[in-house]
Amino acid sequence: MALRLHTVAARQGLAWLRAAFATYAKRPLGLTMLFVVFLFSAILVLALPYVGQIVVMGALPLLSLGYMIATRAVLGGGTAQPGHLVEGLRGDARHRAALLQLCAVYALATVVILLLADAVDGGRFERVQLLLATPERTPSENAELDALLVDDRLTWGLVVRFGLAALLAIPFWHAPALVHWGGQGVLQSLFSSTLAVWRNRGAMTVYVVAWVGMIALFSVAVGALFGLLGTRQLAGLVALPAGLMFTCVFYVSLYFTFVDVFGEPEAPAA
Repeated sequence: MALRLHTVAARQGLAWLRAAFATYAKRPLGLTMLFVVFLFSAILVLALPYVGQIVVMGALPLLSLGYMIATRAVLGGGTAQPGHLVEGLRGDARHRAALLQLCAVYALATVVILLLADAVDGGRFERVQLLLATPERTPSENAELDALLVDDRLTWGLVVRFGLAALLAIPFWHAPALVHWGGQGVLQSLFSSTLAVWRNRGAMTVYVVAWVGMIALFSVAVGALFGLLGTRQLAGLVALPAGLMFTCVFYVSLYFTFVDVFGEPEAPAA
């Protein structure tokens, strides 16, 4: 694939979302099952002691590439298949090694970010998650949760956790596709992805803001609707499938952010 880095208008950020939702509507079951298969596989892998979580984190670049491949298949009139998740590993040895190295770098960087965040907040984030997941908290647990939520160390831990995660997403945004379709090496793909995101920062900003605004609007609408009906506790029944749909649409949208910037892929690199 001959790569040409294009700079697109900021309004393309909205076009990526529209294209993703339209594509998802063509094959909602297949594109959803793709994520469900990954999710169940991740649950099995997480049962492995010590390395399970690292393997799952390292598999995320393969998940994004799998969705790009599946999206391309759907646009060509085909269907999304679970095999798309590992199709990137079916190339030649050099190609496969580059993808696996990319996954390893991503896993290592994620582990470093989590360790830094834990060092900053002293484990407060994990404790908050545990308390929020407790359906019936005691008065002392409620008091502990209230104190944690206003703790400055928790706030700075969240800044480190999500701020560094956002920065990590930049070099890895296009990197799996650049390895698969562009035949680039690990360092070259990370550099090309970073350069592409920077040159198209206007469109990427609109894209991110549109996602945040849409999800916030949906949450407010669902909360208000179930509040008026007096069944606010049932809002989770809508939030779960909606969250799954939004996640799938997000991964579908990655393909459109790639082809707008680098062009339509022709075939995996030999």
